[in-house]
Amino acid sequence: MKHITKKRVLAVLIATLVSAAVFWFMLPAINPLDPNFWLFLLIVVVAYAAAILFTGEKKTFSPTTIKVGSGANAQNLQFNLPKTRGLKITALVLLAGLAVAGILWLIGLPIFNASRYKDLLVRQEGNFTEDIAELSMNQIPVVDRDTAQRLGARKLGEMSDLVSQFEIAPDYTQINLNDRPVRVTPLIYGDIIKWFNNNSEGIPAYIQVDMVTQETTLVRLEQGMKYSPCEYLMRDLGRYLRFNYPTKIFDNFSFEVDEEGTPYWIAPTIRYRIGVWGGRDIGGAVLVNAVTGEHRYYPVEEIPSWVDQVYRADIVMEQLNYNGKFQDGFWNSYFGQKGVLRATEGYNYIAMNDDVYLYTGMTSVASDQSNVGFVLINMRTKETKFYSVPGAEELSAMSSAEGQVQHLNYTSTFPLLLNVADRPTYFMSLKDAAGLVKMYAFVDVERYQLVGTGATVDEARANYVKALSQETDVEAGGGEEKTGVIEKVSSAVVDGNTNYYFTLEGEPTVYVASIQVSDRLPFLAPGDSVTFQYAGEPDNETCEVLSMQ
Repeated sequence: MKHITKKRVLAVLIATLVSAAVFWFMLPAINPLDPNFWLFLLIVVVAYAAAILFTGEKKTFSPTTIKVGSGANAQNLQFNLPKTRGLKITALVLLAGLAVAGILWLIGLPIFNASRYKDLLVRQEGNFTEDIAELSMNQIPVVDRDTAQRLGARKLGEMSDLVSQFEIAPDYTQINLNDRPVRVTPLIYGDIIKWFNNNSEGIPAYIQVDMVTQETTLVRLEQGMKYSPCEYLMRDLGRYLRFNYPTKIFDNFSFEVDEEGTPYWIAPTIRYRIGVWGGRDIGGAVLVNAVTGEHRYYPVEEIPSWVDQVYRADIVMEQLNYNGKFQDGFWNSYFGQKGVLRATEGYNYIAMNDDVYLYTGMTSVASDQSNVGFVLINMRTKETKFYSVPGAEELSAMSSAEGQVQHLNYTSTFPLLLNVADRPTYFMSLKDAAGLVKMYAFVDVERYQLVGTGATVDEARANYVKALSQETDVEAGGGEEKTGVIEKVSSAVVDGNTNYYFTLEGEPTVYVASIQVSDRLPFLAPGDSVTFQYAGEPDNETCEVLSMQ
């Protein structure tokens, strides 16, 4: 006990407080698979070693006798040499640890596990016309993240009681809410002083932007959100999750709302499927009610269907590139490169079947500005389908759309992939220098010189379908063909475009045709016989006319 001094006790106490503070802010998982755990452990060891080293005994040298000379002239010289045993042991332990970490890292490299990296994501062949239904014009999303941010900022500026205390988080997560594509993002405290003023009530609202109509709503909550990344102390989302799930390795959090509008935080958990730290993937997710703090962990296959964003885009894009790169092994990906594919430079999201899918094109490693096909990846289940549709890559299609309005200097958003007249079609918004959406464009994937633009989505689509119909070597579907006798016909101006509405004898369905569909429309009258193609089911209340003979 003679070595335990007050000075050493104080130093150890300080080291303990430093370690606790580092954990409080760093929040590593108590899990050897988390790289942050080892960094935290290193900091703790250094802190305690420093506490012991600087409070130990001053005697750091030991007497050593060396015999110099021989025979009668021999002399014994005494030196005080530093003790090195502890330093040697420390160095050996450090080197051994680094060697083990290096070996564990090496065994997880793609050179030894190419087939396992390829299988992190499994591509299935899909049928474009069967899997991707044609959307009606009131279902096509026109709002990207940048536009949503502008709309959200404008909406908050209208709320005088909130704008002085809160800001808008940059999340704008795309979700499906009651079969409508929307972006949602929470408010956050303006600064720590405003947190002190408002944290007892919590965050009172979130922003919701309809991606089709651009309608922006500030959704006020009956009870404020008490758990979020902008909170402090134990209501900070990361800290709250860490103390409830000390061994889970969390990925980035995302903000969503369920079908009733209740706000949740989705916290996916990381698992490594190859070696020790290779093959990063998602193993499940913790769902946290942002208002009450109720939480529950779900394995990835049991996550509720209303959740849309479980897999982060960079994870699935990384796995998609592994899948395209290692189809024929590791060495083929560098030498020969037979069948090697990569994702194009960009992606977007598509809302289908009450889920959100990531869309991106697949191209060869030769970078020839064309796609060999494209993939759709379900962001909740990671189900992936590949569609073999050769055509222009997205950047070429964007340039083609911008070329149609080059005198206006509009810039294109990254495309969405749609089914128009049974043809894969890029859809994009065209923005002015201020970032405001001014026009829309449809571009054929296979023939990117076929473009339809317009001031409204309806007008752009009608011009695109007309361009398709004028190309004799382009097989455009366009839904069902119908022949009938007109019973009633009328017209109306919608968004500056004239639309014609007619019914056929013996049918309740109303058929809607834009003026761009046919020059015959203004001359139609009851009793005329018409043949046309339309989109939609025949028992729908309204169906869109795509072309008319």
